[in-house]
Amino acid sequence: MKARTIVVALALCFAGAALSFAQSSMSSMMGTWKLNEAKSKFGKGATKNSTVTYQADGDNIKVTVEGVDATGATTRTEWTGKFDGKDYPDTGGPAGATRSYKKVNDRTLTFEEKDNKGSVTERGRIVVSADGKSRTVTVSAIDKAGVKITSTAVYDKQ
Repeated sequence: MKARTIVVALALCFAGAALSFAQSSMSSMMGTWKLNEAKSKFGKGATKNSTVTYQADGDNIKVTVEGVDATGATTRTEWTGKFDGKDYPDTGGPAGATRSYKKVNDRTLTFEEKDNKGSVTERGRIVVSADGKSRTVTVSAIDKAGVKITSTAVYDKQ
């Protein structure tokens, strides 16, 4: 009985450590990021995301993005999932849209957004600086008219 208790306790410790490691391995992304518009360059018709927040949500990550679209209308989207490259719903945007993030290393993610038909409408790369104080998001998107838009946005950690 004592051996069984020890084995169960060890299993729980390893599971907790694995979960903690999984979340902490992307700790450089966590927190609130504010757009540094002076250091950013937006293509014509690009959405400007003014605030991006990453927070733990159980064993998932929740990403909240607030900004303005090309017409000046306020936007807010929320995404909850894992940085595993799989599509998860993107709420607040077009119905049926999804977003996926994939971890490249502890400071870099790639992402794709898809419309409700499964077509990629945006892809990009997010890189957090070595000191963790800023991040750069490079995006290539296709607008509703099929025109390619490229942007580079720089954010400061809050």
